[in-house]
Amino acid sequence: MTPYQKIVKAAGARADRVGKLDELPAPAMDDLAEFCAVAREAADRTLGLRPYDVQLLGTLALLDGKVAEMATGEGKTLSGAMAAAGHALQGKRVHVISVNDYLARRDAEWMGPFFEALGVSVGWIGQNSTPDERREAYAKDVTYGPVSEIGFDVLRDRLRTDASEIIVPAPEVALIDEADSVLVDEARVPLVMAGAADPGSAVPEMAALVRQLVRGYHYEIDEQARNVYLTPKGADSVENLLGVELYDEHEPSTLIELNLALHAHSLLARDVDYIVRDGKVQLINPSRGRVALLQRWPDGLQAAVEAKEALPPSEKGEILDSITVQGLIRRYPQICGMTGTAVAVSEQLGEFYGLKVAVIPPNRPCVRTDEPDRIYPTEPDKDAALVEEIQSVHESGRPILIGTLDVAESENLAKLLHRRGLEPVVLNAKNDAEEASIIARAGERDAITVSTQMAGRGTDIRLGQDVAELGGLYLIGSGRHASSRLDDQLRGRAGRQGDPGGSVFFVSMKDDLITQFVPDERPPAADADGLVRHRRGAYLVGHAQRVAEGVNLEIHRNTWRYTRLLEHQRELILEWRDKVLHGDAAAKALAEADPERWAELPEDTRDETARQIVLHAIDRCWTEHLAFLSDLREGIHLRALGRMSPVDEFHREAVAEYKSLLAEVERRSKESFEAPEPELKRPTATWTYLVQDNPFGTEWDRILKRVTAATRRG
Repeated sequence: MTPYQKIVKAAGARADRVGKLDELPAPAMDDLAEFCAVAREAADRTLGLRPYDVQLLGTLALLDGKVAEMATGEGKTLSGAMAAAGHALQGKRVHVISVNDYLARRDAEWMGPFFEALGVSVGWIGQNSTPDERREAYAKDVTYGPVSEIGFDVLRDRLRTDASEIIVPAPEVALIDEADSVLVDEARVPLVMAGAADPGSAVPEMAALVRQLVRGYHYEIDEQARNVYLTPKGADSVENLLGVELYDEHEPSTLIELNLALHAHSLLARDVDYIVRDGKVQLINPSRGRVALLQRWPDGLQAAVEAKEALPPSEKGEILDSITVQGLIRRYPQICGMTGTAVAVSEQLGEFYGLKVAVIPPNRPCVRTDEPDRIYPTEPDKDAALVEEIQSVHESGRPILIGTLDVAESENLAKLLHRRGLEPVVLNAKNDAEEASIIARAGERDAITVSTQMAGRGTDIRLGQDVAELGGLYLIGSGRHASSRLDDQLRGRAGRQGDPGGSVFFVSMKDDLITQFVPDERPPAADADGLVRHRRGAYLVGHAQRVAEGVNLEIHRNTWRYTRLLEHQRELILEWRDKVLHGDAAAKALAEADPERWAELPEDTRDETARQIVLHAIDRCWTEHLAFLSDLREGIHLRALGRMSPVDEFHREAVAEYKSLLAEVERRSKESFEAPEPELKRPTATWTYLVQDNPFGTEWDRILKRVTAATRRG
């Protein structure tokens, strides 16, 4: 028996005594068995939910600072609420971090009576919360909020010039729902605070030009569809059309604009990577299949996609500050989380966050039937078989949930089903506002639900009347994802809490996963009925997935190699800024720098004047430092041609630049202090957004790959 199980058993022994109490006492956290007994009774009385033993095990793992792996439908929301209350009763401020507004509000309001019974206050924030609502929510013992909004609030606070305007309190405990999604899938995503708005610029002429280019003649795409490059004939054609030399080192802008337009045209697909809605390009989160609100690519690529779609360019501005999701989470002294698929990313959780995984057994054994993949030679073969399977199963009345890889695929499948006289409900990034209600009905008799891969995550699918006798929910995947974890999450939609269910994946040897990650492998032939049964087919699918997972892990590692130095420098600059904002550091520095000027200023205003001068200098120098590091990283990869380590070279130059930043802040502060009317202009407007990594790497990444490839060919 594990230590957690002993505590849960002891809690069970106290159930009768606690159940007879008229009023529940605030449990002391030095007796975890008593806490579990009281929390269980509180949940039963206020929510009508009596936690299972396994839910208490999950709670204990969260209180112990671990990531609890709990299967879909096992009651993670209640386990998380009990753990949040436990942390709060220890006097710690808790942020329950979710993946979207809907889940943050739903869980805070749903669990509200439970928290109240234990004397713990709770609040929530969302995208539309006002500053006053945010301040009120953060003042609670437990605050629910989406990771992006908490990050944006942190960024806004970093630019405050009045200490009384700060909204987010000092971080203490982060309890992360869907921990794999937040800590791994979105870890590299930078959250950005931008200012000094000016109209964006796009080059419609470039978008029109690249439409004339022919793949295989003017340009080529690499095997993993991550890079595109002009052929010599393509370069000649473009130079003739534009009347310029593309590779003139003194005029690189034309080549950059052309490459961005070419990438937007050939590598980013509408209804796969993004949708166009309300006259705007909206990115699709690749790990969830939902619209990524407030998310955009780096400015140049964003503008190129907008030009491709003949849309007005979105506003641009300089980055005032930014933080990656990983950097945001690592601010918290204590981190814990829960998800249905933690073991698969245990290496990353340990490497990047120092977290361990606790596997919580299901309350009832899973009886779902998981069939082997059905593998076909081509995508049309797969689609035809998929439609036949859906129609055949639907005739029995059994509900079917089909998980597709992208929006375009979901809509194409829906059209094929309509032609057969079937009426599927389609859930994708275009109607994500209806997500919870659509998914909640997916277990009803005769239901056919076509969904992008992770839509509805966090919403239970309950079986309708007589559905269990039909075999329960039938889950079909229309293809394997680049991560086996996403496949497991999709499978987990069926067979919750011991319900019957089934799952199967349809795969073709021409799916992107296969052609991108094992392009040189020759797939086996199909049998007479069209199915690929040779064991090498299943091996290739698994091998491609492992290669894809390895690539993504290496990208994560490489990103962190660059960003961890920046995060350290940010911590140092914020420590300095906090001393200025909350104390008399600015006054002391400027009084010492120019005693005569200090003596001239009115005594009642000079402290505040000094504070604003130094804050302005810090913020401007930091903004310029970020721009320098961005430019540095763009070109640092060329150092590899000289047999130098790009990461080491980046660190060397970044450290030297930071040292000069400190001296520059002092110089500018003194200069402004001595001016009759110091110029302390700040951006007239600011806005926040997330930057999805340029999926094709930096401009210099691509040039380096080209040079390397050319060298190999030569």
